Amino acid sequence: MIGPVCEEILLRKKEDFLIPAEKIANVMDINPLSHAFLVLSKVKYSKIPVLDREEKIVGLIGLSEIVDQMFDLDAIDPDNLNDKTVADVMETDFVTVDESNTLEDLLHLAIDHAFLPVVGKDRHFVGIITRRELLKAVNRLVHDLEQENLIISKKDLSKTKIEVG
Repeated sequence: MIGPVCEEILLRKKEDFLIPAEKIANVMDINPLSHAFLVLSKVKYSKIPVLDREEKIVGLIGLSEIVDQMFDLDAIDPDNLNDKTVADVMETDFVTVDESNTLEDLLHLAIDHAFLPVVGKDRHFVGIITRRELLKAVNRLVHDLEQENLIISKKDLSKTKIEVG
């Protein structure tokens, strides 16, 4: 459990946690793989969200899934990307978060995921929370905690006689 003082410091800039959907590169599930390859090459992200026509998140796609499709038995053939859609190779087993997730949930999930897709009602894509933004909050915590708070270890506290009077 995250203590209240730590949580308050971590959440000071919680509005920075969410990068809204309109600022996130994405592709549609019906796009050809060649389009996804182009988008990923230009934005230089390892993975991006895949949306359907209703702007619901249905998957994630990364360069590794696309590059795998270019390999034949004896050659690399980029033309293979025109024969498949994003839906054919996208990752469909992925973690999403919503407004019910706690800060502690986000920190635990960020250990294994560079970004966490945020969904609203009916899996509508809202945006992402990045590991980078969460780490910035942790960095702020470790720099601000002792500047703003008196920290006494429980071990030291048990040795100290406090007089009330």
